[in-house]
Amino acid sequence: MSDFTSDFWPYFISAIVIGGIVFCLTILLMTSKSHDPAHTGESTGHVYDEDILEMNNPMPRWWFWMFIITCVFGAAYLFLFPGLGTYSGKLGWTALKQYEQEVKETNDRIAPIYAKFTSMSGEEVAQDPKAMAIGERLFMNNCSQCHGSDAHGSRGFPNLTDTDWLYGGAHATIKETITNGRNGMMPPMAAAVGGPEDVKNVAHYVLSLSNSEHEASRAALGKEKFVACAACHGPDGKGNQAIGAPNLTDDTWLHGAGEAAITHRINNGLNNKMPAQGSRLTPEQIHVLAAYVWRFSNAK
Repeated sequence: MSDFTSDFWPYFISAIVIGGIVFCLTILLMTSKSHDPAHTGESTGHVYDEDILEMNNPMPRWWFWMFIITCVFGAAYLFLFPGLGTYSGKLGWTALKQYEQEVKETNDRIAPIYAKFTSMSGEEVAQDPKAMAIGERLFMNNCSQCHGSDAHGSRGFPNLTDTDWLYGGAHATIKETITNGRNGMMPPMAAAVGGPEDVKNVAHYVLSLSNSEHEASRAALGKEKFVACAACHGPDGKGNQAIGAPNLTDDTWLHGAGEAAITHRINNGLNNKMPAQGSRLTPEQIHVLAAYVWRFSNAK
């Protein structure tokens, strides 16, 4: 891959661009000169339909100058904007700078809309119809791709409408989650648990905690080995919201239930990441969006 990202290619393309402009100008200058200064009608020797003679005349001057202006425009653009190798352009323009400027202008323009909500608590915002209409649009544009338009999620993406929260469902916690993102990681635990049979036994013990279908004999054997999991999930399996460890007793399975799914997680671990939105949304927008999400599981 490094062959395609080396410094050679920008300079190679720059050479082609500059060479193309010089070539076009050269051809234009060569063809602009009349080969028949006396205007006697120099023929190319080509005759069509027996009486249509092709003459060797230069292109019209307006057409010639249009090509010249195009080449001058191209050269000026390459001088002012990035386009030649690592040259950043006289104006220092970048797509990132333009994007950030447009985002700032947009945020400044919409700031008055959010102003009234900043002094309100999350619970109060959740009762405001206008705020919830704004929150819905924010959710659809930024969250629904993973959590679904109805916020019910899917395998690997939490359901936001129930009361099962990995890190807690308070408005302030949801704001923190949206702002900074989350990275829930479960390391592979097979080595700590024991052999393959021990892993299966622990899987059945985990299933027993929520009264899911399991083998009681295996669950009894797995209880002792579960001590390796208790550091995160707690000795009673009720989880730990401080680190995002799931509650194993509520029969809510983010990554699938059953022996096969749980065994796979014990053997291979998991790394679930929610990206931070703090750089994309303003604090005021996150305040409203968090209230909208909080409302899903707290609607009266």
